[in-house]
Amino acid sequence: MMPEIHPFGAIIAFGFVGTLVSVLWWMLHPPAIVPAAAARAHRGMFAVKRILVPTIGLPYTERGVELACRLGDDQEAEVFLAYVLEVPRTMPLGVPLPEAEQRAQEALDRAASIVDLHKMRVHKIVQRARLAGEEIAKIARTLDVDMIVLGVRAEQERLRGAVIGRTSDTILRHAPCEVVIDTLPKEAA
Repeated sequence: MMPEIHPFGAIIAFGFVGTLVSVLWWMLHPPAIVPAAAARAHRGMFAVKRILVPTIGLPYTERGVELACRLGDDQEAEVFLAYVLEVPRTMPLGVPLPEAEQRAQEALDRAASIVDLHKMRVHKIVQRARLAGEEIAKIARTLDVDMIVLGVRAEQERLRGAVIGRTSDTILRHAPCEVVIDTLPKEAA
């Protein structure tokens, strides 16, 4: 005579067997091994919490703002928009420049509207300096940013023989953090 199978006992037995099978499957199918360099790069991108974007209100710098937003979106990064007014050495740094200051504010407002679309925190900075590139590197050090995103001119707009402009070159040489350069391909410009 066969013992009677109780429904509750059958459920426990099936649960036990199912758990045992799933643990064995998990043990026999380990995740793919990720190279250490790839793991560091992935972890490094998630460390980007503060991004500096220099802007002058031109389309290529506004593309840099959009790229910065996309790079910092998952990390909920803060975006710092910087406009540097280059004051010639023949004039004092504090000289009133109402037209240039108005252009700076308009450029920062347009760039801030791009950041607002991504629902990210934005800070606007207007600085006066003799050389914009050195001042941007100084701002990056002061704010302890993790990344600078530069939108640079399309190829046909660049000066002959120069790969990037004087300001971008100075930023690359003096930046205390990672620098990402964005430019349009020749066909898209």
